[in-house]
Amino acid sequence: MQKLSQQELQEVVARLPLWKLEDGKLVRDWEFKNFIAAMEFVDRVAVLAEAAGHHPDIDIRYNRVRLALVSHDSGGITAKDADMAASLDESLTSTSGKS
Repeated sequence: MQKLSQQELQEVVARLPLWKLEDGKLVRDWEFKNFIAAMEFVDRVAVLAEAAGHHPDIDIRYNRVRLALVSHDSGGITAKDADMAASLDESLTSTSGKS
């Protein structure tokens, strides 16, 4: 899959305003009431990611979770990453903590 152009990346961020571009990745942060809630969220991310066959980089710091999407084999952000971000937003935002 081909990397998105700068214009396409800007369109993705405009369409998904809770996500940002950082270090060549599409990134979003969540904050939860405690560690258990954060881990429950990560478990739900894992199910969605496995079903999509596309797995985000996940960083967990107590009650904070950061997801980062990039297609390593394509060397950057692709449409697959943008689609995964949209899917995560649609499936998880209503039950997640603060973003």
